[in-house]
Amino acid sequence: MFFAKVPNFVQLLMPSYTWRVPTSEKRLFLTFDDGPIPEVTPWVLETLHHYGAKATFFCVGDNARKNPAVFQAILQNGHAVGNHTFNHLNGWKTDASTYCQNVAKCGEMFDTTLFRPPYGRLTALQKKSLLKDFRIILWDVLSGDFSHKIPPETCLKHVLTNARRGSIIVLHDSLKAERNLRYVLPKILTHFSNLGYRFDAIVQDPRAII
Repeated sequence: MFFAKVPNFVQLLMPSYTWRVPTSEKRLFLTFDDGPIPEVTPWVLETLHHYGAKATFFCVGDNARKNPAVFQAILQNGHAVGNHTFNHLNGWKTDASTYCQNVAKCGEMFDTTLFRPPYGRLTALQKKSLLKDFRIILWDVLSGDFSHKIPPETCLKHVLTNARRGSIIVLHDSLKAERNLRYVLPKILTHFSNLGYRFDAIVQDPRAII
């Protein structure tokens, strides 16, 4: 079970995380977790290019290592990248030292000041350590594309119903999410483009130094 829309009180309780981007403009922030992989990520890049959209890719370090050409294509297309650990670790099931070492290993693959914990799960000690070097990006809209139990029409409804100005929306460029993603991404882009929205990448935190 998950919240398609993160409740406001949850966001207020954890202000050190970035849940959305404050803006008065019609801007949305698409994010893609778990890639890059050759089966899905190039299609995502082509689709974004067709709509003139920019996005942020939270890359698993081992996938970036195995697929360097796909990773470089993300950068060459003007998108932002974020650290998603090297092995997609669950912070609640990993001690702080091991977890932060895994984040650092991902950092050896590419330089970024953006970090998103897999599953959105961090312990207090992990968070304290990572905030020294990263802007921790969560979300306020979760599509649910990762679940085979959720039909693509429902994933689309999650986004169209809940996204607002400045929303950070989670999608996945992964095999598990491919069926839902191929259905929802063009429709999200079409719907909000027709409403006058633009899609931007999340800006790196200039205060953070890796």
